[in-house]
Amino acid sequence: MFVQMISTLRRFGLGVVLAALAAAFVPSFASAQVTAFRQAVAEAATQDEDLAAFYRARGFEGIWTGSSDEAIARRNALMSAFASVHDHGLPTAVFDPEALIARLLAAQTPADKGRMEVELTRLFLLYAQQIQSGILTPSSIDEGIKVRAPRRDRMRTLLNFTHAEPVAFLRSLVPPTPEYQRLLREKLRFERLVASGGWGETVNASRLEMGDSGPAVISLRNRLIRMGYLDRTATTSFDAALFGAVQRFQQNHGLAPDGIAGEGTIDEINVSAEARLQSIVVAMERERWLNLPNGRGERYIWVNLTDFTAAIVDNETVTFSTRSVVGANSSDRRTPEFSDLMEHMVINPSWYVPRSIAVNEYLPRLAADPTSVGHLLITDARGQPVDRATADFSQYSTSTFPFDMRQPPGRSNALGEVKFMFPNRYNIYLHDTPERHLFGREVRSFSHGCIRLNDPRDFAYALLARQTDDPRGFYASISGTGQETQVDLEQPVPVHIVYRTAYTLVTGNVQFRRDIYGRDALVWEALAREGVEIGGVQG
Repeated sequence: MFVQMISTLRRFGLGVVLAALAAAFVPSFASAQVTAFRQAVAEAATQDEDLAAFYRARGFEGIWTGSSDEAIARRNALMSAFASVHDHGLPTAVFDPEALIARLLAAQTPADKGRMEVELTRLFLLYAQQIQSGILTPSSIDEGIKVRAPRRDRMRTLLNFTHAEPVAFLRSLVPPTPEYQRLLREKLRFERLVASGGWGETVNASRLEMGDSGPAVISLRNRLIRMGYLDRTATTSFDAALFGAVQRFQQNHGLAPDGIAGEGTIDEINVSAEARLQSIVVAMERERWLNLPNGRGERYIWVNLTDFTAAIVDNETVTFSTRSVVGANSSDRRTPEFSDLMEHMVINPSWYVPRSIAVNEYLPRLAADPTSVGHLLITDARGQPVDRATADFSQYSTSTFPFDMRQPPGRSNALGEVKFMFPNRYNIYLHDTPERHLFGREVRSFSHGCIRLNDPRDFAYALLARQTDDPRGFYASISGTGQETQVDLEQPVPVHIVYRTAYTLVTGNVQFRRDIYGRDALVWEALAREGVEIGGVQG
């Protein structure tokens, strides 16, 4: 019979088969058979402590089986939710409703039905976890991903489901953030793009600009038309319209908007629609990692490493944004991803040199010349200054160097005029810098890991505005003293350091950025291993 059911599913859709399944998947009512059903449930649930506790508390009675309205509604809602997992970038084979219906219809004995009862609950919990807080364990992918995905209590999820309207409950599991909903729409749009052939042939050139003509310009024109950056035109030369289209593309991809299709711009234009779709799926997984039970905060700081920006967000609206410089792309300097709480700022900060920098960069110079790096104070374990004239730094190695190094407050201080602190084990914070020229670069990955801000004073004013009527005057009164001063935030602000190569604007337009540390490639590889697939859809 189940072969016929699957054939019906293919021909008429999920709803028809679910109606038939309501009559087919009903345990027998004879006492011995009910006992066999419950015994099978008990045995199948022993492999999972939460499932065992859940079923034990309800006398091993099923929640999916039977002909009651509640059981039918739960089964139908679950199969309908499983039918949409591809839309969310979840592994379709794991939650394949067609295969599950076949197994349900093939379960003829009470014992088989008991085992399927537990299997549905296991899959329900897996689905709830994956769509709420992600498929992957972030820290297992790359050492720089320190994010902790918020796993919900499985028992509470089960109990809440049994007391809720099934369809509404399953819908409530989808991350509620506007960004997730916009990414979902973009995923479906890009799947249609892929199904229709993507963006056509790539551009075979290293540089194209105003006045150029030829086959490469035509390829550029056609590709930008299909991408939606250029209205349909028959021009064969690089004209003003094409110049504007290149600029719009550059703006949406974090490139210098000079209107010239140089090597970097052409490389990004040649990225396939399939690759962009992968970036969107990865961004959806990353968004699930930050689907916090209590939200991200009414106000929070959002640092996107790939976009080289830091922003203050109030009620999901960006109220301040500035350029940033992030960690260089080397194993010991990449900025990690994590969330924490900003508690205070330090105006006129000292720079306490991290040990890794002290022993790897400064110790060799001191060993060669004790008077070098004279802008730094060297102190012993008691905090007393070290006499450079008598010190023999050549006797120390990276493991035996016993001193601390500090740069006092001043205009040339490595941290500039102010630093913003959210104490964490990674020693990462936001700060000013005297190296202003780096903010003009397109790719701004130069630091030792901390995040430098282009507009640190304005950033400070925006934070202080919540606790003083005159943030500029308050700040100036402290900075003018030249003294290192800690200013506590009366309301600490959550900080989220994220890594998004695909994200959307409130207008709905999707933005793409380079995978500067190669982390998203690793995330996609991990998703693919879990069974996540991309593909085009018709329509």
